[in-house]
Amino acid sequence: MRLDSAQLLGAGALLLFALMPAVVSPWIAGDFGIYFVYAIFASSLAFLWGHAGLLSLGHAVYFGIGAYAMSLVTLGKVPGLPGLVSTWIGILAAVALAGAIAWVAGMLFFGGRRPLRGAFLGIVTLALAVVIERLAINSSYLGGMNGLMNVPPITLGANGSGPEISDPLAIYYVMLALLTATGLLMLAIERTRFGMSLAAIRENELRAATLGHNATRLKVLAFTLSGAIAGLAGALFVVQFSFASPSLIGFGLSADVLIWVALGGRNHIVSAALGGAGTAGTAGIGFTVALLGGTASILTSPSGIYVSVRSSFRAVARCRCMVSGVVIRGF
Repeated sequence: MRLDSAQLLGAGALLLFALMPAVVSPWIAGDFGIYFVYAIFASSLAFLWGHAGLLSLGHAVYFGIGAYAMSLVTLGKVPGLPGLVSTWIGILAAVALAGAIAWVAGMLFFGGRRPLRGAFLGIVTLALAVVIERLAINSSYLGGMNGLMNVPPITLGANGSGPEISDPLAIYYVMLALLTATGLLMLAIERTRFGMSLAAIRENELRAATLGHNATRLKVLAFTLSGAIAGLAGALFVVQFSFASPSLIGFGLSADVLIWVALGGRNHIVSAALGGAGTAGTAGIGFTVALLGGTASILTSPSGIYVSVRSSFRAVARCRCMVSGVVIRGF
């Protein structure tokens, strides 16, 4: 089986990240644990936007729901179950609740007589993020504006007992492993019949429906899967930052992840994930500089940096083919 360029890029990045802790300080490795979470979040939007063709301008809703679900469970704030503080139940709750909310939203967006498309879908998803952020701010149960503090780290025991994963190097490799697993899962799904049907709907929904594809069901499932993975990213975020706040739900983070995916390239899971990790990692140079640089990159490379670089390599390969008369296949 021959790997395409995106897969080769992912394999190279994985090898680089696996070896990186040997040459950087534990503090920097700990920061990358957060960047890998952002990469998972970005890849969830890339699957929805790039592969399924559904633009969500409020995707942080599902990230925030996962963060709050994880926090409520591990802080023992589940109504009727005060003794439940399991990290594993928290992760399951985050994925399940975010996926369930995404399924409900998908049914509302696509299940009616006039399903939302294009800009209308984007506007409604953005409005949803604003509304849910306001609800979180006004909820005393969720901590109001301050959110939920002192969320414990990952514990390996069945119900909050056992050793904690707090060492920066351990967190680094756990998050890298989870990023790899989710990336491979989405790449595998793209190659299934379900994934190919989504691509057909993205290209021409009317033609796909004529060929027998249930566009509504497929789009709802894509929304659900993307929301569940975003919820997982939210759960992994709070066990490192130890808090969940309304800002994790609203427009700000939704705009951030949109830029990350656009910058990396929405049509490829790997490039979008690297866009998320790379853009978040360079945020320390200053918000204004990062914003201007990201905007310039998107304007000059509308399909993302990865696609632009790949196109440049293809152009060079064609030139060499014309000179040498040899056909080169790749990328």
